[in-house]
Amino acid sequence: MAAGFLASFDRNIDVHSAGTYPASYVQPKAIEVMKEAGVDISQAFPKGVELYLKQPFDYVITVCDDANETCPVFTGSVRRRLHMGFYDPSFSTGTEEQKLAEFRRVRDQIRTRFEAFYRTELLPEMKSR
Repeated sequence: MAAGFLASFDRNIDVHSAGTYPASYVQPKAIEVMKEAGVDISQAFPKGVELYLKQPFDYVITVCDDANETCPVFTGSVRRRLHMGFYDPSFSTGTEEQKLAEFRRVRDQIRTRFEAFYRTELLPEMKSR
């Protein structure tokens, strides 16, 4: 969801998403709640972080609660590493509506944090180039 939002803010930034333990598919509830927010992530697919370890990045941002501790070291050039931890809503329990509500709650947290990151960090940096 974070990559979907970040890419939707500005088509000129190159966004990649990967996980330390990627699932075999994108959670359907994530696709649904992102669609509600106007962002289509239906064509996304989970990738392992190993694909990107040697590549250079301006930012490497971990988003899952435990990803900051389990994320491997990037050997490519990384200018800045940030952690913005969010609860993984795929672990939520309850009725289908309660689970969907949890996906919406986390989606909204992600949007708020990444909009602020884009406005305060990325946008000024891009304008100064």
